[in-house]
Amino acid sequence: MIGKLTGNILIKNPPEILLEVGNIGYEILCPMSSFYKINDDKVSLYIHLHIKEDSHTMYGFISNDEKTLFRELIRVNGVGPKAALAILSNLDVNSLIKAVIEEEYTLLVKTPGIGKKTAQKLVVELKDRLEKLELTNINYQKNTTFNNQNLDRASAALQALGFKNKEADKMLSLIKDESLSTEELIRIALKNK
Repeated sequence: MIGKLTGNILIKNPPEILLEVGNIGYEILCPMSSFYKINDDKVSLYIHLHIKEDSHTMYGFISNDEKTLFRELIRVNGVGPKAALAILSNLDVNSLIKAVIEEEYTLLVKTPGIGKKTAQKLVVELKDRLEKLELTNINYQKNTTFNNQNLDRASAALQALGFKNKEADKMLSLIKDESLSTEELIRIALKNK
């Protein structure tokens, strides 16, 4: 399996590049987020080789984090490599993680070929997986709502009281004490409103 290629770029034709490595030219599809970061003629790309019975397609990424997220995306039922490439072209790594964690379906739906149902499926399936991933260069800080069950319950209770998801999470994000019970969190969040 090919994991990384370093070579000279012969042709750049979005989203494809022709990369020459040892006198062999490899056609590699890149998400636009990686494509625009390629400034030099020489580049190193992390590679995902996708094999189907009628084709072998290489996908290239500037960062290993991007490659890892691509692989997580194609594990979601109904999301193939082309859709995953489109998602990573539309959203960079940090934006994608933020969209999934904060359940921002609208950001995912803006990707061509991704409808509301697919966006919801992506959020549901990726939210748990992102917690377990070890990404090296993410700038997005995982908020405590992502890990704390009491915060999740308090958020659900606030939504049942009529607050929108974003409002409830914003009210709870002001609370820094993670040891509080669900009831205490709700009480403090209502006072912070």
